[in-house]
Amino acid sequence: MIIPLILMSTHHLSPITSLPTQAGSVVRLVNSGGKYSLTVDGKPFFIKGVGGNGSLKLLSESGGNTVRTWGAEQLEKTLDEAHKYNIKVTAGIWLQHSDSFNYADSAAVKKQFDASIEVVKKYKNHPALLMWAFGNEMEGYANADDPNVYRAVNDIAKAAKAIDPNHPTMTVTAEIGAGRIPGLNKYCPDIDIHGINSYGGAASVADRYRQAGGTKPYAITEFGPLGQWEVGKTDWGAPIEATSTEKMQTYKTAYQNAVLGNPNQCLGAFSFLWGNKQEATATWFGMLLPDGTKVGAVDVMTEFWSGKPAKNLCPAIKSLKISTPTKLSPGQIVNAQLEVSDPEKDSLTVNWVLVGETEVYLSAGRDEVVPPKHPQALVKHTNTDATFKMPNEKGAYRIFVYVYDGKGGAAVANIPVFVNE
Repeated sequence: MIIPLILMSTHHLSPITSLPTQAGSVVRLVNSGGKYSLTVDGKPFFIKGVGGNGSLKLLSESGGNTVRTWGAEQLEKTLDEAHKYNIKVTAGIWLQHSDSFNYADSAAVKKQFDASIEVVKKYKNHPALLMWAFGNEMEGYANADDPNVYRAVNDIAKAAKAIDPNHPTMTVTAEIGAGRIPGLNKYCPDIDIHGINSYGGAASVADRYRQAGGTKPYAITEFGPLGQWEVGKTDWGAPIEATSTEKMQTYKTAYQNAVLGNPNQCLGAFSFLWGNKQEATATWFGMLLPDGTKVGAVDVMTEFWSGKPAKNLCPAIKSLKISTPTKLSPGQIVNAQLEVSDPEKDSLTVNWVLVGETEVYLSAGRDEVVPPKHPQALVKHTNTDATFKMPNEKGAYRIFVYVYDGKGGAAVANIPVFVNE
């Protein structure tokens, strides 16, 4: 579903040389009477993972044990950093999407194959490596049942197994509909694990996977808040974002159902996004703010990963409202009201800002242009309310509020508004 472009590239990799021999881990996929599990050097291992490039120190402190990448461009750095914190890495190797790449072009497919195998050769002995993930949603949408896609994926996986028998192979699809499960079942015998990106469908994916004939063990490779394509919109087309507090329940429900709801086939999950990015808004998918401060999704996952609540819980936003309709006149004065609390009664700092709306909502996680901020619009503010003077320029905007507890926790909410001529 979502691809953070900071971790991927559509360019072919340049030739690389092998790293010095290291004592790599031995990872096994175990099938015990139909119940699948992983072991690392003989010890049971359940994926408590994230996708993104946020702090691995914080991930370790929160009880997580795995990070996923989408491409190999920064893989060596990620592996080395993860090893410091006893974190394992699911190493993604980017494969082209079939919507813009011809999988019937044998020369292009061979070039992609060669680049992928170079990565396997180089990093197969790194002690932080958990498994390989060949492709992320490479099946695309228009050609999701194309046998050529799945054959190409399997060719890479088969060669990788011959070079590196000590790490399982996975490929990642956008949900499980169309020809995805039949394609993997029929054409990908050398793919050990089905990675599934699922947002709004995560709550039902365990049941749907069984019903659709999924026979491989799976990992939820992306899950989090409802995507901007899955929520209600204003009458001018702006997607309505849940507060960071409301998103906590979405993470919780998804994990309980998709992961804990199928203990025989599910090997764990990677929550999205361990970091931040501009996609619909600056805060839609991020579990961390740009300065590294966590929001409530981290607290939810910490409890799942560690079995106990986070040491410091994030502030909780009850509501954010404005005193007028969301369609406004140029220069109109608007008052925003915030209801927020902190579980530990920490002293809170509240930042308010007016931000322009994203002009083009891009699909598949492609980089969006970061909209401008309008700090001059803020007239006055307290921790519970703020007064804004709308710009004179017609267009869509959002009133954002950021709440910090001073101990590494935050909460975020916004309201979309529109200035008429």
